[in-house]
Amino acid sequence: MSPSSPNILIVGPSWVGDMVMAQSLFMALRQNQPNCTIDVLAPGWSLPLLARMPEVRQGIAMPLGHGRLALTERHALGRNLRQAAYARAIVLPNSWKSAIVPWAANIPQRSGYIGEWRWGLLNDARRLDKTHLTMTVQRFVALASEQSASETANLGYPLPRLVIRTEQQQAVIAKFALDVGTPVLALCPGAEYGPAKRWPAHHFAEVARHIHQRGWQVWLFGSDKDQAVADEINDLSNGLCRNFAGATQLAEAVDLLSLCRAVVSNDSGLMHVAAALDKKVIAVYGSSDPGFTPPLHPDAEVINLKLACSPCFKRQCPLGTTACLSGIEPGRVIDAINR
Repeated sequence: MSPSSPNILIVGPSWVGDMVMAQSLFMALRQNQPNCTIDVLAPGWSLPLLARMPEVRQGIAMPLGHGRLALTERHALGRNLRQAAYARAIVLPNSWKSAIVPWAANIPQRSGYIGEWRWGLLNDARRLDKTHLTMTVQRFVALASEQSASETANLGYPLPRLVIRTEQQQAVIAKFALDVGTPVLALCPGAEYGPAKRWPAHHFAEVARHIHQRGWQVWLFGSDKDQAVADEINDLSNGLCRNFAGATQLAEAVDLLSLCRAVVSNDSGLMHVAAALDKKVIAVYGSSDPGFTPPLHPDAEVINLKLACSPCFKRQCPLGTTACLSGIEPGRVIDAINR
């Protein structure tokens, strides 16, 4: 493989939102080296998401569960990857174990942030400059460059854009017998991190009732873990919503979101998916920082009360009030949809 068209292995993140933001890194690598090939080692659930990123040649499923050390298995996987002759690896997670596979694969250049003291496993170990690289996406994209953090931060970053194919859209329309002749509002009430990132169900329900009265459809999205809150929203809105929470694979959720006109979401992975689908996104933030992981779309609207106690980055509200979210009135979100 020539220096102008290297094989590059990315060790990808373990969260939906982070994987979407990682596409900005893939795009930056292709801008710098148009003929490079990019493979991504990542959790199996993420492969359908990677398939929507044209910069990626293939996703390689990490056969080990999140949190498992499994040194022997990681070393064996690395040895198996030697035949791909990767010229460079970029390790996005900060964990020590995430750098084992590229090291075992004998990849000549292994880049990443020092993280859990990964000297030796990484030979291009960088100190994270949080002053200049304030956003997750900036930190990812900076690893594509040899420039300083301040120079990289000033260059900006490409925006993630997932590719949707008509045949995949048509397949979900047929599977769920959908009417796509009227506009659709997507509600994404879940947040994997915890309840301190979740706007109250009764607020979501009020938005659903208002938008339905205007002739829109309302679709609810989420994982199995979000079924209870999605059911609650649907009950509070008198069953007006189509509830897809726990009823779709990630690939199907992506295709369904591509059919929506607007998306109201907590700070969650689906928020980032919607932004990468070029949707009108209204993002509700509470305990997290919209300056750190914002929806990556120029027209996305972030609603945040900016209370003195936030962002606290806690899973549960330390004060027991979740005022940063409960205080965001549905009218503000409805106004944002109407803009």
